[in-house]
Amino acid sequence: MARRVEFVDTSILCNLLGVPGKCQDREKVVKQLQDKEQARDCDLLLPMTAVLETGNHIAQLPGGRERRTCAERFAGVLRMVVEGKAPWALNEIEWDAAHLDMLIMGGRTGSTLVDHACNRLGCGDLNILIERDRYLARTSGVEATVWTLDELLASYA
Repeated sequence: MARRVEFVDTSILCNLLGVPGKCQDREKVVKQLQDKEQARDCDLLLPMTAVLETGNHIAQLPGGRERRTCAERFAGVLRMVVEGKAPWALNEIEWDAAHLDMLIMGGRTGSTLVDHACNRLGCGDLNILIERDRYLARTSGVEATVWTLDELLASYA
C-alpha cells in the first residue's frame, strides 16, 4: 500500500490560523486535523503556495490590530515548521523554468493555465497541483492529494 501524503491548501491554513473572513469552517478543520494526527495514516505537506497566499490574506486584513495578531500566529506556525514541531512539513520546491513550464501547461490536469484562469481556477490553486505533481515525480510509493475546502481545487486533487 502506498504511503499517503496530503498537501495543505490555503483554505485549511487560514481556518487553522483563524484568519478573519477566511475561517468560517474553523471547528470542522481543527477536528479534521485532530483526526488526521490521531490516525497517523498520512503525512501533511505545506506547499509554498499556501504560505504565500495565507500571508497575503493576512496582509490584506483591514484592522491593524487583527493584522498584527494574525501575522504573529502565522509567524509562530512557520517557526514550528522550521523547527519540525508542526503537524506538517514544508514541501520544498525548486522554483525554476521547469516549474513555470509545468504551471503554464497545467501539469497533469489536462488544461492550461489560461484555460484554468478562464474557468476560475486561480494560479495559486493550480500551483499547489504543480507542487503535488513535482513531488510525485521525485518520490516513489506515494499517493498524494490536496486537503482543501475549495470544491474546484478538490475536483483536481
